[in-house]
Amino acid sequence: MSRKILEVNNLTKIHGRGCPLCLESTGPEADTNICPHCGSVVAAHGVSFDLYQGEILGIIGESGSGKSTVVKTLYFDDAPSAGEAVFFDEDAQYDLYSLNAAQQRSLRNKRFGMVYQNPHLGLNFNVSAGGNIAERLLMSDVAHYGAIRERARSLLVRTEVLENRMDENPKKFSGGMQQRVQIAKALATRPPLLFLDEVTTGLDLSVQAAILDLILEIQHELDTAMIVVTHDLGVVRLLAGRTLVMKYGRVIETGLTDQILEDPQHAYTQRLVASAL
Repeated sequence: MSRKILEVNNLTKIHGRGCPLCLESTGPEADTNICPHCGSVVAAHGVSFDLYQGEILGIIGESGSGKSTVVKTLYFDDAPSAGEAVFFDEDAQYDLYSLNAAQQRSLRNKRFGMVYQNPHLGLNFNVSAGGNIAERLLMSDVAHYGAIRERARSLLVRTEVLENRMDENPKKFSGGMQQRVQIAKALATRPPLLFLDEVTTGLDLSVQAAILDLILEIQHELDTAMIVVTHDLGVVRLLAGRTLVMKYGRVIETGLTDQILEDPQHAYTQRLVASAL
């Protein structure tokens, strides 16, 4: 059995002041995630799952389902309203939401990686492709210039960015190439946990296929645990062994990806699968 990397229990995120009726007035049964009483948005509620070393977990759902909220709270982009998450890192474990800001930054910079749908969120467009990787290495206490440059070069080559473009600004790159630089940056510290948020959206199909192949190769080589957020059932079918289905902030179905896509139990999942055929 693989080692557990992450344990998430009852993760909840509410945007707005909230009220005692928010949770009972929203969700799939209410057909909304907006509280009719106070106008708050219940972006996620009661999300629970475990993740193991080398596993890829998919989270699928339509826009507004809460899937991106889950990874943003785990990566400390957003603070949760309730719930807990425990990260198991070799001989240590961390209660993520009990850590102070400095401890959270340390985990984010050294042990987690994130690849956003929008490269502008994950890359610094004021520095070169290699400089983006150097920034992450410097935050993780790698200080030797030669070691940093060699690590940046090897990562860009590994993600199929031409070596002679290492000193170019990412703004000159195509969308697919920007995603490759983001992946290289995320992998700079060899993190055991990687978050991928709609990483192929907006890319040409051939570029999508190349990015997905790269992700699978990395997962196989490094045994990295990943959470993949997507609305594309083809992506989740290719990458994820297990999948959560979300609607209006709630997990409505969970299981092996093949089972969910071949024999969905919830009516919403059935509609999702049917719409993709």
